[in-house]
Amino acid sequence: MNAEIIAVGSELLLGQIANTNAQYISEQLAEAGVNVYYHTSVGDNPVRLSQAVKVAQERADLLIFTGGLGPTKDDLTKETIAKALGTGLSMDEEALESIKAYFQKTKRQMTPNNEKQALILEGSAALKNENGMAPGMFLKKDDLSYMLLPGPPSEMRPMFSKYGIPAILSTLKRKEIIHSRVLRFFGIGEAQLETELEELIETQTNPTIAPLAGDGEVTLRLTAKHELKSVAVELLDGVEEKILNVVGDYFYGYDQDSLVDVGMRLLKEKGMTLSCAESLTGGLFQSEITSLPGASAVLKGGVVCYQDEIKKKVLSISESTLEQHSAVSEQCALELAENVRTLFAADIGISFTGVAGPDDLDGKKAGTVWVGLAIKDRPAKAFLLNLAGGRNGNRKRTAKYGWHYLLKELT
Repeated sequence: MNAEIIAVGSELLLGQIANTNAQYISEQLAEAGVNVYYHTSVGDNPVRLSQAVKVAQERADLLIFTGGLGPTKDDLTKETIAKALGTGLSMDEEALESIKAYFQKTKRQMTPNNEKQALILEGSAALKNENGMAPGMFLKKDDLSYMLLPGPPSEMRPMFSKYGIPAILSTLKRKEIIHSRVLRFFGIGEAQLETELEELIETQTNPTIAPLAGDGEVTLRLTAKHELKSVAVELLDGVEEKILNVVGDYFYGYDQDSLVDVGMRLLKEKGMTLSCAESLTGGLFQSEITSLPGASAVLKGGVVCYQDEIKKKVLSISESTLEQHSAVSEQCALELAENVRTLFAADIGISFTGVAGPDDLDGKKAGTVWVGLAIKDRPAKAFLLNLAGGRNGNRKRTAKYGWHYLLKELT
């Protein structure tokens, strides 16, 4: 079964709200073994919605609509679809009684247009709305299936999960499971990753491999399809092993993991504490740590040492280091990391110093960054970055590189 999701509402096209409904429905359909090939958004216009229906009928077996089931004049989804299918609308008495009960309970007057919400396509099965008023509906007609769902996510999600998915599964002849896994990489670009994995990607069948770049990282979504979940997992394990044999040095986590999540878990497992000296990043690295619960078990403290005077007075960076090498140097990064570790009596000290941009500074190009790392009982190390991008983008990428180098040193 191939599906198309059609979101109805001018507010989507105006950018007033994000289409999170399509994302949620796609995730649920993937687990059910239904392919989603198209997402469509259309405004509250019956002509354009009718056109969208005609296009979807040519390329999908299942058409799922969200939005436009309310009581107002611009809520025209079911009326438009009824006309497109040559069918009528009928009153769902259970839904109507539920709507009346809602108004009685809230002691509000029910206006006549609210009855419109209880109308469903003739011949369809009503999907009960346990979190709102307008019911959903599911209709099979001329070898195609149609599902209409309310727009508010608080109503749509529980309805789709409890009633929508079972209705769809009842129509499937073969109930394959689509099982996905996301592998997360840092320190390698999308183009390089694809080049390294070119043979695997070109010969993919089941599982499939889909690269995706974003926010300075690269991910690979692996997707396997099989009737048995255990077999799908085995297929994923096999292709993951082949991928990590090639680019495992850049791999750091799965699915919704972030570098800071993985780094914090590792430090907690090892019982190690961390302290930070932040010039370039201005406290960003520590802010990300403290956004997670249990941060106090890892983070001892840190210093935002943006000016050289603070580097000297608080972190005891020598005058000669700043004069001979400048604050943006390997020597300064090493001293910052070692001195902040000593100052807070931590197991690890990490430092960030560089030129965020957009302008060059003291003969150093914008994007020149040093990350210092001092781990107890080991020689301190410093890593040079040459970043290209905007000021805040450079700061964010620098913080991520801090975790990247820390993970490589501890694993």
